[in-house]
Amino acid sequence: MVHIPSKDEILQWISDNPTKTSKRDIAKAFGIKGAARIDLKRALKELESEGHLQKRKRSYTDPEELPPVSVLEVIGPDADGDLTARPLEWQGTGEEPRVVVVPKSGDPALGKGNRILARLKKVGGDEFDYEARLIRKIGSNPLRILAIFRESHEGGRLVPIDKGADKEWLVPEGATDDARDGELVEAQQTGPKGRMGLPRAKVVARLGDPSEPRAVSLIAIHQHGIPDHFPDAVIAEADKAKPAPLGDRLDLRDMPLVTIDPVDARDHDDACFAQIDTNPANKGGFIVWVAIADVAHYVTPGSALDREARKRGNSSYFPDRVVPMLPDRLSGDLCSLHEGVERPCVAVKMVIDKDGTKISHEFHRAMMKSAASLAYAEVQDAMDGRANEKCEPLLEDVIKPLYGAYAALTRAREARQPLELDLPERKIELGEDGKVASIAFRERLDAHKMIEEFMVLANVAAAETLLKKKTPLLYRVHEEPSTEKLEALRETAVSSGLVLAKGQVLQTRHLNQLLAQAAGTDQDELINISTLRSMTQAYYSPENFAHFGLALRNYAHFTSPIRRYADLIVHRGLISAHGWGDDGLSEQDIESLEETAQQISDTERRSMVAERDTTDRYLASYLSERLGNEFSGRVAGIARFGVFVKLDETGADGLVPIGTIGREFFVHDEDTNTLRGEKSGLTIGLGQRALVRLAEATPVTGGITLDLLELDGKALPKSSNSGGGKTHRGRKVGQTRAKKAKLKRKVKRKRGN
Repeated sequence: MVHIPSKDEILQWISDNPTKTSKRDIAKAFGIKGAARIDLKRALKELESEGHLQKRKRSYTDPEELPPVSVLEVIGPDADGDLTARPLEWQGTGEEPRVVVVPKSGDPALGKGNRILARLKKVGGDEFDYEARLIRKIGSNPLRILAIFRESHEGGRLVPIDKGADKEWLVPEGATDDARDGELVEAQQTGPKGRMGLPRAKVVARLGDPSEPRAVSLIAIHQHGIPDHFPDAVIAEADKAKPAPLGDRLDLRDMPLVTIDPVDARDHDDACFAQIDTNPANKGGFIVWVAIADVAHYVTPGSALDREARKRGNSSYFPDRVVPMLPDRLSGDLCSLHEGVERPCVAVKMVIDKDGTKISHEFHRAMMKSAASLAYAEVQDAMDGRANEKCEPLLEDVIKPLYGAYAALTRAREARQPLELDLPERKIELGEDGKVASIAFRERLDAHKMIEEFMVLANVAAAETLLKKKTPLLYRVHEEPSTEKLEALRETAVSSGLVLAKGQVLQTRHLNQLLAQAAGTDQDELINISTLRSMTQAYYSPENFAHFGLALRNYAHFTSPIRRYADLIVHRGLISAHGWGDDGLSEQDIESLEETAQQISDTERRSMVAERDTTDRYLASYLSERLGNEFSGRVAGIARFGVFVKLDETGADGLVPIGTIGREFFVHDEDTNTLRGEKSGLTIGLGQRALVRLAEATPVTGGITLDLLELDGKALPKSSNSGGGKTHRGRKVGQTRAKKAKLKRKVKRKRGN
């Protein structure tokens, strides 16, 4: 008989073990396995409802507090020299707490990226929320950096390419790997600061000329640790794969399913078909089929392919290349729904009424043969009366019914009111030489929206099926914005002369009303960007916290298993729930579901940052030949050290350093997020129109520096070197700095300095 701990025992365990508070940790501590986990879950739910615990994503903690002993990641010294860190266990809804590490005599040197176990003390000051005292460093791999190698008499120096990186590194003789001056290298830290005050490193990889176009995405791949080479065992497994037989699968080979993708798509993992429902009880309704590549047939639990796919989490996309989750034998061949080729799939048949409400759905493991591989633009052209030879035969029986079903789903979407952000996406076009040829806006056609609606409907059907069948899965979670971020958005709206409803439970329709007020005005882009920034980041979780942005209660990713591991887990869940075979969810899959959710949420963020950094570098490269040119833009960010301006033409973000603005001190008001000149009263705030001159563009880092010429059509005074453009934040900041200075003196005394 398994002992289920009492509520008091659970609370005592959490109090004694503040860094181990997930349901899995608690179950392991009390030896709870199998069905007994249900009783533990019930006890935790009761403690939560009684207010003793608050669940944040995957763990139970005191609401809005960091544990007294926490794992931190060192960020590095701030502008005032204080060593700062971020809490890796923050589960709250507001802004991440600010932590300062207070060293004591004998502590080891800490640098950016170090993980530490620390004892925290809440201080609640203006500058920091917690003080951290080191307990011990947590073992980690040696710090690696990407840098430009510079030859020197003592061996070499490394100049990091990261915009936020610290000073140079020293490479002793014999540790240069014969790197050439100006070459891009990857280096590994070998020791702390030496006699010259620089950390020591050795070159571990030479990556070539940093000015070559191919280096741009390569830099991001190496910098963020994205695996870009498959191990031999993974390639061997993929090469052994054979086409799947029909077997017991539903035969859909005669159904004219079509794939609709970007014109340059390398893989096709989703196909669709729609027809008018002939059931008299569903007049005006449609039957929609969505078929998704059956990746689970080839990537089985525990295989080398599976381990590598989980490690990567997702594919990463760059303007010049893709780093796939699966080898090309699968992603570009056996799992890709190519035109005229038989392919295994997991298909869902969904019946919707004339208003787009889903009446029913059913899943099948099937075999299909794509009738055509189509591009978004040619499908849209066909509907607009310009069908080409490929689309003409499909127009009446395939394309028009798809748009008919989409029209119905659009009515359902309008009733549901998901968040309707309007942020045009820019696409980098590369020439044959690999350099940026142009920056264009991505087309946003009805064909794009149609496929998105079909995929959302299929994702909902997958989540609902697994929920009903009580099968474990990974939900796609998007929690509602925090109170603090909503208040900041409300202040931005008010300053723009707009209104965001207050005093009621926030729904996406309230945000849509704000966006509608701003549409077509000078504040349009500002409000869209501010609304986006107020959102929390979506993540994966075995617990269902709904999807705020889509206004959906049950949502999971099902439609892209070639490029997302989460979808593969959902496919395995469907296989297990329907008894389709022995390649469904394994015990290990289920046991490690929380860890998998965290892993692939992290890899998704890693890819997003790498893709953004690559875009920044390409934009800087594109603009580097236009130094001195003037550009129009809009203020997109305010900081103590300067103003960020987003350029209209390219969407690039550039920094106007505070020292180049005017001839006076500027007060940084964090509450209103503005800079105000002490003498002139000039106020710089988000959304203001700006005319700037391009002062510097550094392709290797992606950094862009601008000179501010005009603000809202009014010229600014020329910069001065006599103290112009410095900032302070008033009386409170002075008091804070005094406290910090006192704290530093105490630290020095303890060190014996």
